[in-house]
Amino acid sequence: MDFSQLHYYEPTPKASEPLIIERDLIVYGATPAGITAAIQAKRMGMTVAIAEFGQHIGGITASGLGASDAGAKEAIGGLSREFFRELGKYYNTEEQWTFEPKAALYVFKKWIKEYEIDVFYNQHLEDVKSENFRVKEISMEDGTTYQADFFIDCSYEGDLMAKAGVSYFVGRESNATYKETYNGIQFGHPHHQFEKWISPYVHEDDPSSGVLPGVTETSQDTLGYQGQGDHRIQAYNFRICLTKNKHNRIPFPKPPSYDPERYTLLLRYIDSGVWDAMNLHTMLPNGKTDLNNYGGFSTDHIGMNYEWPDGTYQTRERIFQDHFTYNLGMLYFLANDERVPQAIRDEVSQWGLAGDEFQETGHWPHQLYIREARRMVSDYVMTDRNCLGDLSAEDSIGLASYQMDSHHCRRVAIDGRVYNEGDVEIPISPYPISYRSIRPKKNECTNLLVPVCLSSSHIAYGSIRMEPVFMILGQSAGAAAALAHQNKTTVQDVPYDKLRNVLLDYGQVLEWDDSIEDNPVLRMKSTFGKTKA
Repeated sequence: MDFSQLHYYEPTPKASEPLIIERDLIVYGATPAGITAAIQAKRMGMTVAIAEFGQHIGGITASGLGASDAGAKEAIGGLSREFFRELGKYYNTEEQWTFEPKAALYVFKKWIKEYEIDVFYNQHLEDVKSENFRVKEISMEDGTTYQADFFIDCSYEGDLMAKAGVSYFVGRESNATYKETYNGIQFGHPHHQFEKWISPYVHEDDPSSGVLPGVTETSQDTLGYQGQGDHRIQAYNFRICLTKNKHNRIPFPKPPSYDPERYTLLLRYIDSGVWDAMNLHTMLPNGKTDLNNYGGFSTDHIGMNYEWPDGTYQTRERIFQDHFTYNLGMLYFLANDERVPQAIRDEVSQWGLAGDEFQETGHWPHQLYIREARRMVSDYVMTDRNCLGDLSAEDSIGLASYQMDSHHCRRVAIDGRVYNEGDVEIPISPYPISYRSIRPKKNECTNLLVPVCLSSSHIAYGSIRMEPVFMILGQSAGAAAALAHQNKTTVQDVPYDKLRNVLLDYGQVLEWDDSIEDNPVLRMKSTFGKTKA
């Protein structure tokens, strides 16, 4: 199997004659948010280009996350809703909420072509030049320079935001920071926990033998207390597209640097009588699946991503390859290691990589699932009080409707037993997202919008961070940029009433009708946290 093209980052040499790209608006990142931002700005008369870090468009939506984390479907409007209708046309249905990666890519490519949006690939951000709190130009590793009146950072990491000098936070705030309930260190939640007593030690009854791979802390002094803030972020994984179709199935290959001992904890868990590592295996059209993390030990590479948000591109490449080896290695281990019970090996071996997906990268998804990285700190920080309905933003630019959902942040040893820490799953009702949460403070930058790494606490971000919501926020950011451009003003001074009217004209849903939750017919059409994102 050829994985030679599977990279987060490969250096690009300086061009002999670097390009200078001039537009009204430059969007950094061809994620779903970046695509909807560009489309909306183009609809409203701006000239637009997208600078994409990698070689692909569509982010994680076009890279395996086919079991869409839609939340309440009635809360989704605008281009986000159009995306699912376009998928409906692809599958000959009205709307399609689960989809193959290649179907999502088809829709995004169709949109890019239809709206004549230029996308420049392998654009590794190197420098940002600002003047009087305005970004003037951004330059790339290959020498390409982008000049514009406005910029929108739609990357999963917030790299443009950070280089522009905008305030941000990485990690989990304490509950005390914003008077929250579910932020910070979280013990006691039962989700995706080891159900049996599993030893974390190399030799099961001998702490002096050291801990197994994946266990990052053993000292009671470093465990912390409930609600305490820290630097940790929720785990990443790949959303893996699998199939049982023998005409399309590629058996799991042994990955580079494969080490079966990385899965000793998983083997002990299986030997204890628990086999659930592939339980969250959501069916997609045409016999494919979206494999996600489930249970105590699965595809989440817990605690191995802390360096990603602020890391260099080389650091991120190392983490990317480690996650790839870990995820593919787990599948290879379960299908081939003779210590795994034969029934499980037989079950796992029925599955394989989908041969008609990701053909450029060895049939493996090209996008790592960056569930959380940097988060801007602006004049309005979304918190769990917004999610729970205790606060409501008056300048809504779209609704979030998925549960508060943090994956585990670390795996620890407590009194000779292994525990996962950090998973939170709290139901919510749809709530508005503030316009102020996607634009920086005025004394930091006045022509930049940040709809992905928006101003939010860790736990509120766990609800907001869903791809349909990013498409909503991207479109709203594009509209705000267009209004600021038309009126020759800053993004902070865009009149909200005008922005609201534009968003409504383009089909955004800005308020939640509580009667939907009281109507059993409509309620059945909604999914409040039915799956783990």
